[in-house]
Amino acid sequence: MTTHYSAVPRRLQEHEVDALITVQSMTASPAIRQSAVILSHLGEHALSWIVLGLVGAVRDPAHRRSWLQATATVVGAHAVSIVIKRVVRRHRPSDPRVQVHVATPSDLSFPSSHAASTTAAAVAYSRLLGRRYPLFSIPVMLTSRVVLGVHYPSDVLAGSLIGAAMGHWITKTKRVSPS
Repeated sequence: MTTHYSAVPRRLQEHEVDALITVQSMTASPAIRQSAVILSHLGEHALSWIVLGLVGAVRDPAHRRSWLQATATVVGAHAVSIVIKRVVRRHRPSDPRVQVHVATPSDLSFPSSHAASTTAAAVAYSRLLGRRYPLFSIPVMLTSRVVLGVHYPSDVLAGSLIGAAMGHWITKTKRVSPS
């Protein structure tokens, strides 16, 4: 195992590993793991969220500009998370007790890009739709990243904060009532 130096205090790191292992033990069923893998693929590079935003723009021509701005925000949240990953350089969980169930495009984990783009999409799209049901995707995606062993809890929380801030900022004046 390669030793990685981290800005995260060792004690906090140990608590995060313990939390990760606890979540994995509580969600050890193959069905849960397979669902998490599917979510991982759907959330890769924010592509599903981008497609949904573009579908919204096509299906709701009266609010096309708002949908495109919200979609651009999803792209932006993903991009911001990637830049922060490159600056922070926190490595993914490497404790031998953590089971990794999916491949990742890099070894960097903080913040979670899946969490950032999912939260940005859920916040922005729920405000545009005037409905709250897209918000359900936030805890599901965040939990799936920990279940898969590719993120610490603080990675997904930080990613979600980035996405929430960006999703709320772009749509604070863009509420659209349901058609």
